[in-house]
Amino acid sequence: MFRFLVILFSVGISCSALSAQLVETIAKIKPSVVGIGVYTPTGKPRNKLQGSGFVVGNGQYVVTNHHVVPEVLDDNLLQSVVVFVGSGDHASVRKATLLDSSKRYDLAILKIEGKPLPAMQLASESLVPEGSYVAFTGFPIGAVLGLYPVTHRGIIASVSPTITPVDNAGNINIAMLKRLRDPYLVYQLDATAYPGNSGSALYEVETGKVIGVINKVFVQQSKEGVISNPSGITYAIPVKHVIELLEKNDINYE
Repeated sequence: MFRFLVILFSVGISCSALSAQLVETIAKIKPSVVGIGVYTPTGKPRNKLQGSGFVVGNGQYVVTNHHVVPEVLDDNLLQSVVVFVGSGDHASVRKATLLDSSKRYDLAILKIEGKPLPAMQLASESLVPEGSYVAFTGFPIGAVLGLYPVTHRGIIASVSPTITPVDNAGNINIAMLKRLRDPYLVYQLDATAYPGNSGSALYEVETGKVIGVINKVFVQQSKEGVISNPSGITYAIPVKHVIELLEKNDINYE
């Protein structure tokens, strides 16, 4: 009985320390969390939030998902891609241009106008082991409740391929067929993300270093394509693929 109580006490201390670390980490990384959207001067509303992103490098680059960035803009409406900076009454809008993207890994790099913003640090390219405590901060339901970043926490539940074998060939869709040729590993999380979280940084609770990018659409279509009622499992693209895209464009991320 005494040993059981000691174990519970130790676990309580560990959880308390972890919570304290997360409080500090969130305060540190929040200035680097941004929203990605479209600005339409004559629109109602003029600003539309599409997803989330985070600042890297020299403070003028933003990483998000490829599917978050609109492929077509209406020139007649003078639409432009923008990044929403800050939160609440202190939010502002910055124009952005698409520098490069990867459909395969569903990643994109934007370059923003204006003065540099605080950048997040990237972890190493090594995969984080299962059971590691992680968190992600973004805009889960867009700006419906105002531009206020929201944080979710959990663990790395699994490291698994982007494609799941199926029993019936009839259940395989085109996207799955393409990825069957060369699958790659992704993180599966036990925390729930929502569509607006796409592009959020997945980071270590202790350090705030980015280990992946939340993906709510792209990966799920392959891994859960055979499920009639999606499970709501959340996935993240490992940061090694972000680093590859940054290095391809000669962006210093250290």
